[in-house]
Amino acid sequence: MIFFLALIPATMLTMVGYAVIYLANRSEGGLKTFGKYLGFWAFTLAALVLLGSFLCAARCGGMHHMHMMMHGHGDEMPSWQPPPPPGPPPGAGPQAGATPAVPAAPK
Repeated sequence: MIFFLALIPATMLTMVGYAVIYLANRSEGGLKTFGKYLGFWAFTLAALVLLGSFLCAARCGGMHHMHMMMHGHGDEMPSWQPPPPPGPPPGAGPQAGATPAVPAAPK
């Protein structure tokens, strides 16, 4: 669903990019160079909008999942951090194989 929503601004940016490049080719001098860069920037933004929608859908699981998480339903979002290392089990004594402390012999 988010892919289709992202197609609207991406299509508009692409059309603006083509129009700017077309008008830049008809002009002269510095305006022509500026228009080419501006058109390229519009195409870049359109590609970033589509890339962002792909990443959002892959990360969040779609619009429905995002809505459910915003309103407190469902599990929490997965974390990018690894889980903490496991500690010793409760009630575990000294490490296995460790030698107990020996009292010093009297002289």
